[in-house]
This record gives sequence, C-alpha cells and structure tokens, in this order.
Amino acid sequence: MKNPFQFGETVDGYPVRVLNERTVRAAAGLLFFPALVSFMNALLTANYQPTRLFVIVFLIDMALRMLNPRWAPSMIVGGWIVRKQTPEWVGAPQKRFAWGLGLLLGAAMLYLMVFNRYMGPLNMLVCASCLTLMFFETAFGICLGCKLYNVFNREKAQLCPGGVCEVPTHKPGWGIALPQVAVLVLFVGALTLAKGWVDATGPLGGFDDMATLEEMGLKPVAGAPSAADAERCKVPAFAKAIGHEEMWKQHNGCS
Repeated sequence: MKNPFQFGETVDGYPVRVLNERTVRAAAGLLFFPALVSFMNALLTANYQPTRLFVIVFLIDMALRMLNPRWAPSMIVGGWIVRKQTPEWVGAPQKRFAWGLGLLLGAAMLYLMVFNRYMGPLNMLVCASCLTLMFFETAFGICLGCKLYNVFNREKAQLCPGGVCEVPTHKPGWGIALPQVAVLVLFVGALTLAKGWVDATGPLGGFDDMATLEEMGLKPVAGAPSAADAERCKVPAFAKAIGHEEMWKQHNGCS
C-alpha cells in the first residue's frame, strides 16, 4: 500500500520521485481560470467576495498538494482530463518547493483579505504574482518557483520539463528565424493600424435614440442618482491608493 503522505511517484529508471507534468499543467490551468475571473471581478466591480472564496479554495488545494498531490482536487481533476496522454515525468522536489511558495502567498491573502478584509495595493501585488506563476506553468510549462529551488538547495533540480535542467546545446542566435521576426513585426504593425481604425470609427452605434436606450434598460433616466447608485459608485480604497479612481468610475459606469 502506498504511503498516503508520499510526495511524488517512485518510477523505475528515475533517480528521484517524480510527478506527471501533464497533470501539473492541467491543474495549474484549472486554478488559473477562476483566479483570473475573481481577480478581474474585484478589479472592475469592487466585488471581493469571489476572490475571498477562491483564496480559501486555493489554500485547501495547495495544503493537500504539500501532503500528497494525489489528494489535491485540482490534481485529481487535471489527472483525469489528461489520463489518456503519455506521462511526462519531472522531478518532484522542485515542484514541492514551488508549491510551498504558492502556499505562503495564499496564506498572506487569507490573513489580509479573508480574515482582515484589507483591500489595497499589497493584495493586488500578491494576486498578480499568483496569476503570473500559474499562467507560466499552464501556458508554457515553465515553473518559475522551481527556478528558485537551486538557489536555496544544495542538490540541484533534476528532470525539469523540457530537459532544461540538463546543459542545453547552445546554438547561435535567439532560436527565431529572420522570416519569423518579420512576421511578428508585421503583426504588431497590423495591430497598431487596427487600433487606430477602431478608435477613429468610435463606439458601436445604433442606439442614439434616448427613449430606445431607456426602454432597453441600457441607460438610466436623467435625474438625481438614487441612494443605491450613490452607494454603488463609492470608489474603493484600493483604487484611490493606486491612483485609478477615475478609471474605476469609468469601468463601473459612474460619472
């Protein structure tokens, strides 16, 4: 019977315990999506409740990962999704170190936002750090936390995704051919032209009739704002702290 608290799998032919990188990336994606939704909801609508809930879910998942990734909900679901794919075994020690950093960030958010209801730039920084770590993991297979493993551990990381722990074969150049660079430059130019055209044509029309707007509920009738609107349009402290008061009003339809 396997040890219920064993971190990583013992696979023949591998010098250290390993994890399936495909499962890890799937689990990171499963956490990244609700994290991004709750973060943007807090940023644009000043509704922090989804973020507070996500912090609790994130901490439970990370705590279970630290005991044994087999019991973490995101790893269970992610593993089931990629169950028919060939496993890609990577070293478990550096993953545990990286997830420990995630657990510390989650604990900070639990103390600041969930228990003490603190809303400010520090929250934004911690949330942005978590989002960045999860995005790099799920999108590129790059574990940023794992890169710090070698700094704090005498034994160097082994079996990194893509073989980056081993000495790579260096080739001249940046690994991007000149025609590919030209395509990127043209793409940026096309994007710039497209933005200029969109800005020049103005917002979508078709609703110039005020009566039509009011009937559709898209624009309130002119007059003094109601008490509910006044309460809704109170600028939160975090937006004032980072100098985004006007931007917050614009995003929330407040004049």
